Amino acid sequence: MPSQHHEVIIDLFRNQPDMIAPLLTALGCRVPDYEKVRTESGELPVLAPTEYHADSVAVFHGADAPVLAVVVEVQLRRDPDKLWSWPVYVAALRARWKCPTILLVLCPDRRTARWAAEPIDFGYGHPAARLTPLVLDPSAVPVITDLDTATELPELAVLSALAHPTHPDNRAVFEALFAALSTMSVDRASLYYDFILSRLPRAARAAWEALMTAGLRDYRYQSEYARKYFADGELSGEQRGEARALLEVLDARGLAVSDEARARITGCADTDQLAHWIRRAVVITTTEELFAE
Repeated sequence: MPSQHHEVIIDLFRNQPDMIAPLLTALGCRVPDYEKVRTESGELPVLAPTEYHADSVAVFHGADAPVLAVVVEVQLRRDPDKLWSWPVYVAALRARWKCPTILLVLCPDRRTARWAAEPIDFGYGHPAARLTPLVLDPSAVPVITDLDTATELPELAVLSALAHPTHPDNRAVFEALFAALSTMSVDRASLYYDFILSRLPRAARAAWEALMTAGLRDYRYQSEYARKYFADGELSGEQRGEARALLEVLDARGLAVSDEARARITGCADTDQLAHWIRRAVVITTTEELFAE
């Protein structure tokens, strides 16, 4: 089953296919002129009975026809089976849209990226057919600090913050992230916020929280998400600490936390209730029991 890390990253691309163009440009790939880009089905039917499903597919459309198709794959670790399925993804998508097709693979570290970037030879002959994936590791993700870019492509700002939490100017990165989250619905922004917070190194997490509680206190929050989390009624530091402690206890005990449960925990402003949940978290066997009366 795909991990939360895998699913959140793919969610960024499914919701914002326009972010693919600047990422391809960052990798030195020239994007043809196009009018719009759309997320398309990742189901790739082929003649063989095996079902193939790409993580995400985006198609760049010109005035009259598709001009480029992109298979987006998130690869968190080496998987030799992908060396057999990736060429199928590209061939099936090329046949469907009848346009040039490339494979973009996102990797969380350089070791996995080096493996994924190896050309894949298939077929037989002189020379054999070859697929060379375009691979994006954190070092190749553009650093987004411009607020206009962040609000225009908010998912790209989220990816930037995930890739560059220790950037020398991480305050500007986090300011762009906040601007991006403020354009989203509460549910989506909360999902990304919680995921980013769980992935930040300790020092970067402190910088992010300091920015949220002090550096942007005078910002005129307009979005529903911003008002919920950072307006006058924001949670106190003690309440945030209790919520984080509760989530850490659940994680240490190996108990799965749904998005709904996480939102209920992080949105609770009652420190007594949070303390009660922490005590229950030590003895329960499922997260659902946490909220049982």
